[in-house]
Amino acid sequence: MGRIIERSMINWNNIDTVFLDMDGTLLDLHYDNYFWLTHLPRRFAEIKAITEQDARETMHRMFRQLEGTLNWYCFDHWATTLDIDLISLKNEVKDKIAFRPSAEAFLNALQNQNYDVALVTNSHRAGVEIKMAETSLGSYIQEVVSSHDLGLPKEEPQFWQRLNAVRSYDPSRTLFIDDNESVLASAKQAGVEHLAFIAKPDSRRDARQHDEFFTVHDFQDIMPIEVADG
Repeated sequence: MGRIIERSMINWNNIDTVFLDMDGTLLDLHYDNYFWLTHLPRRFAEIKAITEQDARETMHRMFRQLEGTLNWYCFDHWATTLDIDLISLKNEVKDKIAFRPSAEAFLNALQNQNYDVALVTNSHRAGVEIKMAETSLGSYIQEVVSSHDLGLPKEEPQFWQRLNAVRSYDPSRTLFIDDNESVLASAKQAGVEHLAFIAKPDSRRDARQHDEFFTVHDFQDIMPIEVADG
């Protein structure tokens, strides 16, 4: 790998490993927000013969109780709890799955320059498979690590220790990009040196700013550009 031109606060010459979140980081969070907040309550109401308002209130209460836990992200948990075929319902709106702006170009640049790239996600494996089938994401990723494989969500600092046990990495030379500030805070506590926050995970919602973490508005702003040494 040659020398990298500095174009942002990220010093690519000090990075070997890149961990990337999936939903809201590489992929537009609109699909997930639409599914959980609109499509699922609507279809659940139809299936259970209740009002959509009742369905929304029931789900909102359930979601709040488990937010940030492993079950909150678990397809099996919600399929059992709600007694529905969650995968079939997810596939009903899979046409909304899409890359965030410049994400594919960013992945291509990382691949071309031989960075060690892994998808590190709280998504259930079934969710990952749906996204992989609808995009070219799998062609850019060397490995996928789901928090369900390790038994802890990324919000727990111990997750990063378990990750290192199954996939060795140097925290001081690792970049982790996510749209969830609680997850980034967990990674920071675990010693991950380079952290970046996605400003606009959902294309239909306003951008956000974070005071603690470097904020990425567009992957073009942090694209590593390789030049020859000397």
